[in-house]
Amino acid sequence: MRACRFTRKTKETEIDISLVIDGTGKTNISTGIGFLDHMLTLWAVHGLFDLSIDATGDVHVDYHHTVEDVGICLGMAFSRAMGELKGIRRYGFQILPMEEALAVVAIDICNRPFFVFDVRFPTEKVGAFDTELVEEFLRALVVNSGITLHVKVEYGKNSHHISEAVFKALGRVMDQASIVDKRVKGVPSSKGKL
Repeated sequence: MRACRFTRKTKETEIDISLVIDGTGKTNISTGIGFLDHMLTLWAVHGLFDLSIDATGDVHVDYHHTVEDVGICLGMAFSRAMGELKGIRRYGFQILPMEEALAVVAIDICNRPFFVFDVRFPTEKVGAFDTELVEEFLRALVVNSGITLHVKVEYGKNSHHISEAVFKALGRVMDQASIVDKRVKGVPSSKGKL
């Protein structure tokens, strides 16, 4: 079973996360940030990951530390749950509409973190959530999971819809790339190593 339970405690945050790669989309998420909970639920449901997160942080300062640290923890949990990467499909790609917004997301699970983020939000906030934190979350996820991730939103007028399109597409591409394919022998690389 590809799964990981991970705990991280700093002076700014305390996070306990449980992730099952081959799940059904069950969630139990509490970060103290409603919009982040919503986005992570979308990610898990559309990626068919079972995800439990209990996080507390210095949200009285702002949401940055909690959002970034949840990204760090999810990235580490994903990497550990994936193990040696044997037999996986490795790549995933999704074009996903969310009403007027259209997101294009591509991933390579390759142990080489690289991140491209080409997204323009029309507003600085969705409720109390700073839209710039979407990029911060994803960067932390990428660096700590070892994936290459490209995110581009072709167009969109509503910052909430743009964020939803990104997280739904992210869940789907991570599911596609993490699927074990019985035709793949060892790691999916002509070099024999990722």
